[in-house]
Amino acid sequence: MKADLTNLMSVYLDGSISAPQMQQLNTLLLADGAARREFAELLNVDSALAALAADWAPAQTSAKPTRWLTPSPRWIAAAAACISLLLGAWFWQNTHQAYATVGKAAGVVELADGTKLRGESYAISAGSISLITARGARIVIEAPAEFRFESAQRLHMKRGRLAADVPPAAKGFTVITPTGDAVDLGTRFGVDVPSIGAAEVHVFQGEVITKASGAHANQNLRSGDAVSFAQGTSTTRELRSSAFIQPDELPGLTAGLAAGQRARSAAALAALKQDPTLIALLDFESAEEMPGVYRTVQGRWPGSHAPEFVNVGDHLKLDVGGGRDWPQLTLAAWVRIDRLGAPYQSLLHTDGWSHNNPGQVHWMINRDTTMRLALIGNTLAPDAHERDGHPDSLTSVLPEQGRWVHLSTVYDSSRGTVRFYLNGRFDKEVHQQIAHPARLGPAQIGNWNQQDRKLSGRVDELLLLGRAMSDAELRALHAAGNPYR
Repeated sequence: MKADLTNLMSVYLDGSISAPQMQQLNTLLLADGAARREFAELLNVDSALAALAADWAPAQTSAKPTRWLTPSPRWIAAAAACISLLLGAWFWQNTHQAYATVGKAAGVVELADGTKLRGESYAISAGSISLITARGARIVIEAPAEFRFESAQRLHMKRGRLAADVPPAAKGFTVITPTGDAVDLGTRFGVDVPSIGAAEVHVFQGEVITKASGAHANQNLRSGDAVSFAQGTSTTRELRSSAFIQPDELPGLTAGLAAGQRARSAAALAALKQDPTLIALLDFESAEEMPGVYRTVQGRWPGSHAPEFVNVGDHLKLDVGGGRDWPQLTLAAWVRIDRLGAPYQSLLHTDGWSHNNPGQVHWMINRDTTMRLALIGNTLAPDAHERDGHPDSLTSVLPEQGRWVHLSTVYDSSRGTVRFYLNGRFDKEVHQQIAHPARLGPAQIGNWNQQDRKLSGRVDELLLLGRAMSDAELRALHAAGNPYR
């Protein structure tokens, strides 16, 4: 069957097809969607038409097969014209149909729920939208983004971050970026197109064919693979599946906005700014960027900002709370973790780690995917059995990978305690025999100058408070700032 089809298409293309062969080709095309797609591709027809060809159906059916009277060149031309007319008819129909529909718009003002998207260019400045294509692919696009559908199966991404869940019916869905393309083979994948720099493709599940602009060969990516496109080549990189808002996450974010969570969060932050023990509250909304190497992306709320750390060496510098000791200290932050492959991920590390300066603070996620608070010179109480001699939380943060999670730690040197909280819930208390007052000053979020301190993800609303917050206060802080409902 396959050999017959290939031969028929070959003789058609070189103009030597006979009338019986033309009848056979026409029959195969009407009966087999895959054959129609292959035929359209060979004719250099737009890939959207190739996808639409799978939906062809004969306009009329007959119990008797069509009989061709003579294998004349005139008939061959007429049959070829018939096929062209079929292609043209479906193209005309497609240009008058919507390529995708907006399902939910979370904080997006440019597009409303239910909007039909066709071939125009669209841009969103804030928020995220979920789209459903005419073939059933589910897509989430995160702002800032500019995009355009060429067809229901081809999407041009000028910039923005996209996650797609593609069912078998939409197999072949293609994302076109300025530096390379990705063709889905029925799977889940993400595409990140920054305003400056190389686009990236991440395969969460299944298989995707990629090709960097200007490259001569395609590359097949499978589950867990990721590449970046730059200067005509594809470079392997770490998978960052959790860097993308997935279709099943967006409803919770939309519900949080509708419930007024952003206003509650703003009120909670305003109250903290009046706290006399406040050391620092970084919401990353200042027009002046903080020093370091990182990418500014969207925070928990539409239009807000957060630093994103991706590569070894990415970091953010700050200098707060120096020049004095802090007998009590509360550390809290909203974190969206991409991956947990590094031995340690730095949430806040004061510069240096010297026994000549006891009390220096290192707050991190360790190799067991739990939180750790280490102060130089501190020792554990005899009844504490902690790995590596430092206080660790009990619960892994790994189940929260790919979603915004609130992490907090409360240190009290007078009581010799370290208390950990995950999403406002008390998790564990560790007692220390020697507990120096905390010392801050110059510090880094992210890499901390060492490869084993690499942080991969986003950080939002980092809080340093010079007192021990209570369980009730931390529950309220999480509840007010939670972007989900």
